Amino acid sequence: MVFKLNSQLLSRIASGNGHGEDSPYFDGWKAYETDPHHPTENPNGVIQMGLAENQLCFDLIQDWLKKNPKASICTPEGLNEFREIAIFQDYHGLPEFRNAVANFMGKVRGNRVTYDPDRIVMSGGATGAHETIAFCLADPGEAFLVPTPYYPGFDRDLRWRTGVKLIPVDSDSSNNFKVTIEALENAYEMAQLDNIKVKGLLITNPSNPLGTILDRETLRSIVRFINEKNIHLVCDEIYAATVFSQPDFISVAEILQEDIECNLDLVHVVYSLSKDMGFPGLRVGIIYSYNDAVVSCARKMSSFGLVSTQTQYLVASMLSDNEFVEKFITESKRRLAARYRVFTHGLDQAGIKCLKTSNAGLFLWMDLSGLLKEQTVEAEMELWRVIIHEVKLNVSPGCSFHCLKPGWFRVCFANMDDQTMHVALSRIKTFVNKEADTKKKPKKSLRWQGSLKLLNPPRIYDDFINSPHSPMPHSPLVRARN
Repeated sequence: MVFKLNSQLLSRIASGNGHGEDSPYFDGWKAYETDPHHPTENPNGVIQMGLAENQLCFDLIQDWLKKNPKASICTPEGLNEFREIAIFQDYHGLPEFRNAVANFMGKVRGNRVTYDPDRIVMSGGATGAHETIAFCLADPGEAFLVPTPYYPGFDRDLRWRTGVKLIPVDSDSSNNFKVTIEALENAYEMAQLDNIKVKGLLITNPSNPLGTILDRETLRSIVRFINEKNIHLVCDEIYAATVFSQPDFISVAEILQEDIECNLDLVHVVYSLSKDMGFPGLRVGIIYSYNDAVVSCARKMSSFGLVSTQTQYLVASMLSDNEFVEKFITESKRRLAARYRVFTHGLDQAGIKCLKTSNAGLFLWMDLSGLLKEQTVEAEMELWRVIIHEVKLNVSPGCSFHCLKPGWFRVCFANMDDQTMHVALSRIKTFVNKEADTKKKPKKSLRWQGSLKLLNPPRIYDDFINSPHSPMPHSPLVRARN
C-alpha cells in the first residue's frame, strides 16, 4: 500500500517552494542537463551559457598542485599531516587559512587595504555567507534594499529560511543601470509607507549580471546613505579579481579608510573563492564584518556550514604562495580580457550590443530587445524559449534578474573552451540572420510554444518565491553561486 504524504505533517519550508526551481533561470539549467552539448558525442546539444564559472586558468592551478603535493593531506607527501587536519574541528578555522585569505583579499584589491584575519568568518560558499549575514542583521519580516538587476539566487540566499524580505531598487538602462541615491531614497520611503522596516542595503560590486563596478563617488554616496539611515551595508565582492580592464575595482574597505563619516559596525563584506579562483566546488565563503557582535554570532552560526579542514589546509598553502598568487591574478585578468574581446567582437558581427560599461565578471549583459516582437516580459520569455530550444543556448533572461526593461539577457563566456565558444557564436549569428530574414517576410510568430513558465514576481520579495537552483543531487546547479 502506498501512502500519500500529507503536507500538513511538514514544516512550511519543507512543503513550500521557497528554494525554488520553477523559474526561467532554472528551466534553462534543466534544458541543458537533459541535452548537454558535447563536441563529438552531442554536437547539437544545449551549450551552457548560464553558468558563471571561471575555467580559464585551471592549468595554472594544476601546475601548482603538481609542484606542491604536500598541500594535500591525501598525497604521500602530505600524509604526515593527515591526522591533525582530519581531527581539527574549531569553527574559528585554521589560523593559517584565515591569514592566507586575509592576505589574498588584500592582494586582489591591489594591497590598498589590509584585512584582519580575526574578522574572517568562514562559510559554505557565498550562499551560506549571505544567509548567515541575513540571520545576524534582520528578523523575519524586515527587509534589505537590493539594486536591480540582481543575482536571482539572492531570493533564496537571504530569504528562504530567514523570512527576510527583499525590496528592489529600480535602475534604468538609460544610465547603464547605475545605482542612484534618488532610487535608494525612493525604495526606502516606499518601504516605510508599507510599514516595512529596512535593516540594510545589499550591493554587488562588481555586479552580477551587469559586469560593472561602482565608482568611488557612488560608493561614498552609498556609505553616506546607510550611515544617515542607520541601516547595514552588505557588500558582495565575490567578483573582485575578475576586473580585467580600467577602471580598477574599488572595495568598500577603501572608502572606509577615507575621510568619511560612517559607523563601521554597519558594514559587512561577503567574499568567496568561487569566482576569483574558480573554486565553486570547494565551498569557500567568507564573511568579513567590522562589527564585533556580528563576527561573534556569524562564527557560531558557521558550525552549520563549515569549510572542511582538508580544504582549508590546501587553500592556505596555495594562497600563502605570494609568487603564485600574483601570477594567477595577473594571468586570470589577461585571459578574461582576451575572452571578452573575442566574444564581444563575435556578438558585434552579429549586430548584438552589450552593456558597454562592463569590465568585470564572467558574463555579458546582452541586449536582444531588437529581436522582441513587442517590448514586454512575455515577448522576452517567448524569445528566450526559442533560444533555449531551437538555438540550443542556455542564456538567462533579464526578468529572472528582476530587470524592468525587457530584452536583456546574461550570457556567460568564461565557463567553456575556445571551440565551444566559437560554436556558440556561430549559432547566435545564424539565429540573428534568420530572424532578420523573417522580419522581411510576412509577420510570423516565434515557433516555440512550450510550457516553460513565466516568472513575474511582485516588487517586494518575501515568504517563498522562485529561485534559480535545482535541489537535484549531483546537479552542477550547486556551482552557480557560491
